[in-house]
Amino acid sequence: MTIHVLGGSTSEEKANKTHLVQTLRYNTIPDGELLDNLGLFLTRQTLSRINFMQELYGKILHTHGSIMEFGVRWGQNLALFSALRGMHEPFNYNRQIIGFDTFSGFPSVDEKDGAQVKTGDYAVSENWKQTLETILSFHEQNSPIAHKKKVHLVEGDATQTLPDYLNRHPETMIALAYFDFDIYQPTKVCLEAILPHLTKGSIIAFDELNCEAFPGETLAVKEVLGLSRYAIKRSVHSPLTSYIVID
Repeated sequence: MTIHVLGGSTSEEKANKTHLVQTLRYNTIPDGELLDNLGLFLTRQTLSRINFMQELYGKILHTHGSIMEFGVRWGQNLALFSALRGMHEPFNYNRQIIGFDTFSGFPSVDEKDGAQVKTGDYAVSENWKQTLETILSFHEQNSPIAHKKKVHLVEGDATQTLPDYLNRHPETMIALAYFDFDIYQPTKVCLEAILPHLTKGSIIAFDELNCEAFPGETLAVKEVLGLSRYAIKRSVHSPLTSYIVID
């Protein structure tokens, strides 16, 4: 997930956010109650993103297929999708959730990505993938049919790992594909790769369309899907997130 602050942040805004982070990190809420009170620390922007994921999930409840996220980073969306499945369709073990990421930042960038992005941007901390696996396992154990693994992380350059995954799982149908790569090449390659696995009612969602800082994502969509073929709908609560429905 990429977080953008449009127009930059004032010193006061940065200080307020830092204070909230420190309050979360060093709060005195008992461990047994902390997870039940995380709403204290959700910003308006974060809550808007959560609501958007809920909106997307609601649109695929009657669409067969798995969920794929392209660009996992810290993994919040995967955890949300796992929790939403447990809420809305707890016995649908067929709905696999698969996340693709290098966990070491952009493996390369294209000239179409502009000058603001660099190779290695948006890396996560060392061994975070293992930490994320533990978190996602908790969410699976907290839902019905816990003995069936339904959330998977695929590490590596998705331009290579996605075709390999689809070759090993030719039965794959995709109900929701969430693109948060930010950059041109992996967005284009993975869009092309998933097209034969979509069905009517499938959703493709994007994190950075029409975003000056990350032009590559929009250029990839223009080349693979075209901008006039589908209605590109945006979240009313976010300036960037958007989606299309395959019809």
